[in-house]
Amino acid sequence: MSIVQSLSGRVAIVTGGARGIGLSIVEELHRHGASVVIADSGVSIAGADPDPSVAAAIAAKLGANTVAFCEDLTIAGAAERTVQSAVKAFGAIDIVINNAAILRDSFIFRASRENWDQVIATNLSVPFALLAAATPLMREQQKNGRAPGRIVNIVSSAGLFGNFGQAAYASAKAGLVGLTRVVAMDMSRSRVTCNAIAPFAATRVTESIQPANDAQSAYKQRALQIPAHYVARLATFLSSNAHDLTGQLFGVRGRELLLFSQPRPVARTLMSAGADWDEAALARAIDGELTAGMTDLSTDLEFFNTEPIV
Repeated sequence: MSIVQSLSGRVAIVTGGARGIGLSIVEELHRHGASVVIADSGVSIAGADPDPSVAAAIAAKLGANTVAFCEDLTIAGAAERTVQSAVKAFGAIDIVINNAAILRDSFIFRASRENWDQVIATNLSVPFALLAAATPLMREQQKNGRAPGRIVNIVSSAGLFGNFGQAAYASAKAGLVGLTRVVAMDMSRSRVTCNAIAPFAATRVTESIQPANDAQSAYKQRALQIPAHYVARLATFLSSNAHDLTGQLFGVRGRELLLFSQPRPVARTLMSAGADWDEAALARAIDGELTAGMTDLSTDLEFFNTEPIV
């Protein structure tokens, strides 16, 4: 595995690329020579009040080899038009960074279907649609001798641990982990890699946290200390052809680089031949063999309750 190669001549799409982690990724990719489509409609953290001037301003600031794409990507056909805009502007599509996300939090007993649908649409269905549009071209390009493409999905520890009031957000991010694995498998013959990053950094998501207790308040303060460029550096490395990593789930917390485990059986018991699977038998099997391997209900706030290293 070599150091990050120049991304000169490579073409990237970054969703949610005008602010926060997305902007940091755009800047890092551009600094390494990539041409970048900044796909960002400029909505609020709740997905409202679009403002196309946000992405346009970033493209104007970075100048050469950047363009803004400001359509709402949840609209049918918008993902395809994003890919078409990359090809029209720069001639190919090599890198897709699915970063855009919105939040509409509420406890499950107060949740609305409308908010659920919008969060799932933005945080999970848009990445699916964008990859469904981009991967056929990536496969064809690789067959024609172009270096294999790279995909990075920005997920969340909320999708791994769960978190209070985040049914939609956590479900979407957990789904994005599953999508990462499947895309890595589907694209393996084309040598297109697909990895995920769970970031810890100061973003609009972090700023929007409303602490309900001292632990949550401390978590928010720690997260607000962490600049986004650490995440951008890993995303840029995973976007390069300096490696063949695929299907992996990384975390970045300041200077801490994490590799997350992925769900696999951690315990097994075998019921006796001929035994009835009645309540008593199941209770004995679970208590005797499986309980020690069970996962508690702690959230990421409790797990990452140490000071970040920045």
